[in-house]
Amino acid sequence: MSDYNQRRQQLIDELSPDDRQVFDKAYATAGPAMQLAETVYRARESAGLTQTELARRMGTTQSAIAAIEAGARTPTVALLERLARACGGRLTIRIDAA
Repeated sequence: MSDYNQRRQQLIDELSPDDRQVFDKAYATAGPAMQLAETVYRARESAGLTQTELARRMGTTQSAIAAIEAGARTPTVALLERLARACGGRLTIRIDAA
């Protein structure tokens, strides 16, 4: 488990029952966007790139990469394709059964 996941789980475990209910509801709404943000972060880290280096390879700004990784900006498919190539990977999209 990554340090990020360990810290995230620790913070969740420390929530009061009422706060946990609010968190669960918010995560159900924002979950996919946050999963995408985490996927982008992990791809960059696995490639050994800083946000600035990734931005340079993609022809965008460091602040744009930071916004995507923070979940504040939802990237287009075209941007995700550029990001995957810049990290030495390829983009795949999957829809799982509920």
